[in-house]
Amino acid sequence: MIAFALRLAVSGGRQAVARLLTITAATAVGVGLLLSTLAAVNAVGAANDRVLWANTGAESRTESAAVDPLWWRDRTPEYYDGHELLLIEVAATGPTSPVPPGLSKLPAAGEYYASPALAKLLRERPADQLSDRFPGLLAGEVGKAALASPDSLVLVSGQDPAALAARPGARQVTTVATALPPSCDADCPGTGVRGDAMTLILSVVAGALLFPVVIFIGTATRLSAATREQRYAAMRLVGATPRQITLIAAAESTVAAVAGTLLGFGLFLLLRPLVADVPFTGDRFFLDDLVLTPPQGLAVLLGVPVAAAVAARLALRRVTVSPLGVSRRTTPKPPSVWRAAPLLAGLAELAWFVNRRPQTTNGQTAAYLTGFLVVMFGLVIAGPWLTMTVARLVAARTGRPATLIAVRRLADDPRAGFRAVAGLILALFVTTATVAIIGTIDHNRGVLGGDAETRVAVEHGALPGDPVMAAALPERFLAELRAVPGYRGVAVAHTNPDGLAHDPDAPPDWPEASLVTCADLARAPVVGHCAPGAAVAAVDPFGFLSLTSQAAKEWPTAPISAEAVDRLPVLSLYVTTDGTTAAKERVRTLLSRTFPDQHARMVQDWASAQQKQLAGWRQLADVVLLTTLPIAGCSLAVSVVAGLSDRRRPFAMLRLTGAPLRLLRLVIGLESALPLLVASAVAIGTGFGAAAMFLKSQMEYDLVSPGGVYFGLVLLGLAASLGIIASTLPLLKRITGPEAARNG
Repeated sequence: MIAFALRLAVSGGRQAVARLLTITAATAVGVGLLLSTLAAVNAVGAANDRVLWANTGAESRTESAAVDPLWWRDRTPEYYDGHELLLIEVAATGPTSPVPPGLSKLPAAGEYYASPALAKLLRERPADQLSDRFPGLLAGEVGKAALASPDSLVLVSGQDPAALAARPGARQVTTVATALPPSCDADCPGTGVRGDAMTLILSVVAGALLFPVVIFIGTATRLSAATREQRYAAMRLVGATPRQITLIAAAESTVAAVAGTLLGFGLFLLLRPLVADVPFTGDRFFLDDLVLTPPQGLAVLLGVPVAAAVAARLALRRVTVSPLGVSRRTTPKPPSVWRAAPLLAGLAELAWFVNRRPQTTNGQTAAYLTGFLVVMFGLVIAGPWLTMTVARLVAARTGRPATLIAVRRLADDPRAGFRAVAGLILALFVTTATVAIIGTIDHNRGVLGGDAETRVAVEHGALPGDPVMAAALPERFLAELRAVPGYRGVAVAHTNPDGLAHDPDAPPDWPEASLVTCADLARAPVVGHCAPGAAVAAVDPFGFLSLTSQAAKEWPTAPISAEAVDRLPVLSLYVTTDGTTAAKERVRTLLSRTFPDQHARMVQDWASAQQKQLAGWRQLADVVLLTTLPIAGCSLAVSVVAGLSDRRRPFAMLRLTGAPLRLLRLVIGLESALPLLVASAVAIGTGFGAAAMFLKSQMEYDLVSPGGVYFGLVLLGLAASLGIIASTLPLLKRITGPEAARNG
């Protein structure tokens, strides 16, 4: 029976072969995307596991071993041009001291190992911008076993044990971390990316990509459905059982699904290098990390053909009811208003979590992922009812023949009318929600990059509560600082031991203000200014760390002379430059070399992690847009062609009775365009609504309009869709000739 089914599958000429090839191609695309998504989730986990070693110095770790202790000091955060560097200082106390992964041996004092990406930067950049921060000899490279990404900037520096033991933050360890410590405050640089969050995002993306693909497969499965239904009904009349018909129908689609699944695995292998180079997490993946687990591969290999067989069974279920089921076809039962229930339920679920955000990541994943998937499912379920409702409203208000025929046909079988545009509707929903969410996050977090005035400065020193930076600034250091090309000025913040003044706008529990002379403050107007006639100002301890200009801020006057302030210990420096990367990194290198126990900071440094995350999300948005829209367009074209093929005889009869070809083309155009435009409006509105509720619940952001680019893209997509519909209309003349009106 299976052999007969396979022979029957290709016996329908070019149409049958085209149908099988289309199903195969659609399945291959879906499988390739699904495997790529699963591999990306696995890659995130593998990358996170490889950076656990960096948590070795965490205070909460209690693991121990009978080996020579290793002195360990974490010098993060360190940055170069907005990219974070992981800088670890080590010193062995004996031959059995533990060795971090990625190193063949511990570096000796005066040596260091660098990751390939950092070693490349050290070779290419001028020494006074980067390598002068790390005195010593580059002894080798850190291997992949210690790196999250090919782009990771990691340096392990060898130190003298006695010297390192005297440095703040150094501690002895006897084991290298292989798991997250019990608690991570500020001493866990190896936490990696939010794997759970990436799983949530990639799961939504997988759903967004697969829904249109599944609809495309279903659409392709129904190509020439009317012809096949008649064939199956005829087989029932000559004695075939429902079970045999089911087997034949399933085999016909399963053979294409099996071929598509195998091609999908090949497509995944071709996509791996491309996926590896897309910085979804802010950095690229190692190609070897993009792998599938055996259960994942087996589930896809077996699950997709089974799903195709089930889909074929559902698509052609009517012919198993009665041998005369096709020839005695009646008007389908109209969809009821209850079809809108899943859509409303999904929106209600998202709305319920506004101001009730789950506390755990797993809870958030369950809440938001479920809500979005239910909304997408609800759009597909509610589409036919919406199509029927609008068609009936138009039918009651029109008298034009073409419009009347089109809307009555839609009202008679709204499922077929909506099926043609279902993939595009989901693509519009996904596009709208994605662009709205990413655009709003970018609007609210874009300020993290600082404004033009703050991006020219380098701040270096102690934060409130830390040990002071220096008792006084060395004259040699000041001379070298002034000699840096692009240097503009420096403001020095001193301790305020007597609490001489306090900013009235600061919170009650805020640390004491720093004292800055008005002469220095004038060199950094972005921080604020003194009151007229003042000599010293009491500046907010975080005033130098502001992401936005505070030029209008007038700081309180401190009752102390400038000379007395200059004799107080130095807390931090605020160095302004011409804003070039070279000038800022030269200043940073000089500060790091002179005061190695503090960190040089820029506003773009603090934003780098979140900006990298935003960049990864933008990449995901681009992938969704560039994948779903073409697939949805193909689904629309195949569906319109399938509809024309299945209705060739009714249209041929209309032509024989005198209906002009222009009228029939107008009917087809209206029959496809009406559900497209109506459902598009609903999908766009639903996308904005779902995005607004997610943003308010998860981030307490108000939705921001995506701007003209998005609306232009939507209009372009709709115009392209109407063009696809128009491009299929010339087929009408060829397939509705007199021979198509014959019975048998």
